Amino acid sequence: MRFQGVCYRAHDPRWAISPLSGAGAAIRGARFNPKDVPALYLSTSIEGAIIEASQGFGHKIHPLMICSYEVDCDDIADLTEEAARQKLGISQETMGAAWASALSEGKRPASWSIHDMLGKSWAGVLVPSFAHRAEPSIRNLVLWNWAADLPHKVDVIDPMGRLPKNQKSWED
Repeated sequence: MRFQGVCYRAHDPRWAISPLSGAGAAIRGARFNPKDVPALYLSTSIEGAIIEASQGFGHKIHPLMICSYEVDCDDIADLTEEAARQKLGISQETMGAAWASALSEGKRPASWSIHDMLGKSWAGVLVPSFAHRAEPSIRNLVLWNWAADLPHKVDVIDPMGRLPKNQKSWED
């Protein structure tokens, strides 16, 4: 499918200098990307971005930078519907597997198999949120392949140039 619309991301303010990098997710891997594979995790709603960044624990929100992104990306596998998942051979259980627990136990998360199956042919996946307390309507767009141009275009919305250009913005 082609995903067109505005998405959101709430991330550590220190990474506001590179809101399109995906490098943070590559450091140790995350739910849908193995270690050393950059991924851009976006939500289709502001609420979803905050829930994902705080992992559903609203009373423990650390400082966040919220950015909006204009997305026009082809080759997205929509894994929000059972029929689409079945067609691709992906189960809800695999998607929702406890990836962080697996990593802490030195195991490879089951959900990384989704990148293994789709990462070469698809730019990313549209998935439900698995964060604690996320409503069923919360959707995330996880990109493995994005660029400044079509067919996988993603731009951070910053018309006034407010995002910092380097880490000096955080010095005291």
